Amino acid sequence: MPRVSFLVLLFSLLAGALAVAGFAPLGVWPLPVLSLAVLFALLARTASVRAGFLIGLVWGLGFFIAGVSWVFVSLSVYGGMAAWLAALATFLFCAFLALFPATVGALQARWRVSPTLRLLVLIPLAWGVTEWIRGWIFTGFPWLVMGYSQVPASPLAGYAPLVGAYGVSFLLALIAALLAWSVATRGRLALRAWAAVAIVALGVGGQALRGVAWTTPDGAPTTVALLQGNIPQDMKWQPEKTLATLESYARMAAASPAQLIVLPETALPLFESDLPDAYRAGLTSIGRKNGGDVLTGLPTGSPHGAYFNSVISLGAAPSQRYQKVHLVPFGEYIPLKVVWGWVIEVLHIPLSDFARGAIDQRPLAIGGQRVAANICYEDAFGEEIIRQLPAASVLVNVSNLAWFGDSFAPWQHAQMSQMRALETGRMMLRATNTGVTAIIDAKGRMLASLPLFTTGSLSGSIQGYAGSTPYARWGNVPVLVLWGGLGVGLLIAGFRRRP
Repeated sequence: MPRVSFLVLLFSLLAGALAVAGFAPLGVWPLPVLSLAVLFALLARTASVRAGFLIGLVWGLGFFIAGVSWVFVSLSVYGGMAAWLAALATFLFCAFLALFPATVGALQARWRVSPTLRLLVLIPLAWGVTEWIRGWIFTGFPWLVMGYSQVPASPLAGYAPLVGAYGVSFLLALIAALLAWSVATRGRLALRAWAAVAIVALGVGGQALRGVAWTTPDGAPTTVALLQGNIPQDMKWQPEKTLATLESYARMAAASPAQLIVLPETALPLFESDLPDAYRAGLTSIGRKNGGDVLTGLPTGSPHGAYFNSVISLGAAPSQRYQKVHLVPFGEYIPLKVVWGWVIEVLHIPLSDFARGAIDQRPLAIGGQRVAANICYEDAFGEEIIRQLPAASVLVNVSNLAWFGDSFAPWQHAQMSQMRALETGRMMLRATNTGVTAIIDAKGRMLASLPLFTTGSLSGSIQGYAGSTPYARWGNVPVLVLWGGLGVGLLIAGFRRRP
């Protein structure tokens, strides 16, 4: 059985870690392309399933340990888990995620097709499909899908309104495959030239698409204020800190003349039923005085029954609410409590058993806009965000990322919001507890933001939009159909090569 040299594995590990620099906050977007080109070139040199699996696994370990090791912070620093156990859990989580690129490595060696088809079709296809599977299996973890690294500066970002994050990821993988193929065809200048032409064509096409206006302005602009309370996570749910938290947000809201004032996820650390009537009336009065509404996050329902991670509006319009649908396993609910119920005793996470909101919730008519609200992790799922389109005129995400400390996580999450803006042709407002609080335009560009771990109010003006991008209309369906067609073609080609 062929062995993989230590140098090959080390090179793969370093290439995987280097790709993380292509994502926010560093944003060196060509690096993920080069990293995948290295991985694909290494895979193309082996026909061993075992070797392909190991090369992909090691690349994945470098990538995910460098990219999502902030999980340790949430488990140990804020979740109360012993440091050694949190480190082990983080490593096992990253090792599980690394199985996806490992599957690409094993599959490409197993499939019997020509070397050219293997590199230019099979490997990019396997990459795209495994990333998509990672985005929904076990409720999904689409964090660091390669397509996000291209937002907003790369020419490939121009394809986002057509094919979404997974489509952009597939195109990135295709360019990486073309680069690897041009290296593999040493001495054949004509083939290298064709590879270069294809790469340039994809780049030029994406750049041209960046100038297309898929949606149109709708209605008058709305003034907004996004409040960042900067409440330390270890103090957020302490009863003795509740009054100070309420007063802080009330002061910031009262100081703003904005039509739409947005507070972060669970900004008010009380159940709605426990919210003092005078406090609720005060926020309602602020919204009405400004000719708009205050949108705030807080738990709703009953602590003794079903309760929800929600946002509610207070102000000129009748009070409306959105209840979070896509919950985080082990953070907001415990799957298979018979098996995993002990986790509640290990992790000191308040309100860790939320109920899911209804899947067919509609936009909130507040602040002069039709707001498609989503809470924290939900904006990692583009196919779920478009459920409220084209009715919604603007997207609003409320989050609390204090769980992850001063890490890459807040920036990576903001980059996903930028992708959602591009996919939908809508502006995105992000109100977070500790950052990144930001105003993002319909092209995915961050117009303004607050520094992390500061208390403040981000003011600005937003424009609502109407109409639908191709992605908002069709979601991931066109990309999945394309992948299905390519898969059928590879099956036919594989059968023809069998002796």
